[in-house]
Amino acid sequence: MSEDLKKTACNGQEKMLAVSLSQEQQTKIIEVRKLLGTLSDKESVYCSDASISRYLKSQNWNVKKASQMLKQSLKWRKEYKPEEIRWDEVCNEAETGKIYRPNYFDKHGRPVLIMRTNRQKSKTLKEEIKHFVYCMENAILNLPPHQEQVIWLVDFHGFNLSNVSFKMTREVSHILQKYYPQRLGLAIMYDAPGIFQPFFAMVKVLLEQESYNKVKFVYSNDQNTKKIMEGLFDMDQLEPAFGGTDDTEFDINKYAKRMREEDNKMHSLWTKANPLSPVSQNVPSESVGLETDSNASNNDKISSSSIPNPDKYILVNRQDKNAVALA
Repeated sequence: MSEDLKKTACNGQEKMLAVSLSQEQQTKIIEVRKLLGTLSDKESVYCSDASISRYLKSQNWNVKKASQMLKQSLKWRKEYKPEEIRWDEVCNEAETGKIYRPNYFDKHGRPVLIMRTNRQKSKTLKEEIKHFVYCMENAILNLPPHQEQVIWLVDFHGFNLSNVSFKMTREVSHILQKYYPQRLGLAIMYDAPGIFQPFFAMVKVLLEQESYNKVKFVYSNDQNTKKIMEGLFDMDQLEPAFGGTDDTEFDINKYAKRMREEDNKMHSLWTKANPLSPVSQNVPSESVGLETDSNASNNDKISSSSIPNPDKYILVNRQDKNAVALA
């Protein structure tokens, strides 16, 4: 796509955002900008109206809290430089295929990150976190214009407790909730064994209510799981580990080639430092104005934007044995 077309599309998205927000909400975006003060080129790229609205939404449209949260994100991004992480810096962490982005989206256009719990081979927390951040940035880079969230598919086949780390989980939870607000659409925990439940009970205190509501346990031997997965994904694209029919194995060499190509896209996107081009393109306006499901209780709810005809599907949360409507 040409730069002129990109700008046109992004301007259109900003206009759609303006339409989807109330006058009061648009005023709050302006108030946040005033509190942020003068921004660098990169900070201006990040702080599109759509981006600011995500921070406001995560803080129930509280201007002071949202601006403080956004300032912390800008500070973190300035120090950590997540957009500058490249494949060759994380390839050793990635070689087992423990986290990767397949070349497909869910039926709502959300990029997918697949996480294989039994392929955990990390030696240091620092490198593990860097790899996670790289994957999040790459997924966001590939968001289509109408979407702003990412789906996690977590494969528990072959899982044992040595595959999980409280420190890693704590850091991931912190980074996701503080620096990537409103980016997680769903975290689907597929065939999590009983031995995982005590660990989850321990770490769920790290999750804000909205994040907790997005964690969904599904099981291959549950009659409703197939309906849920078919509602979210094209099954001919999905791996057998998640009930799909695509048996193509993860190929690190092909994946590395694709990631290096996308590193070039990332570099090009940020070096232009155009306040309208990167973030506006990656942060859609459609879902910004939707009501959050943060009032859902007991991990029982998926928002109506998460699954086609949600009232048709039932999800059984194995942890509490409650059948819950996906609505």
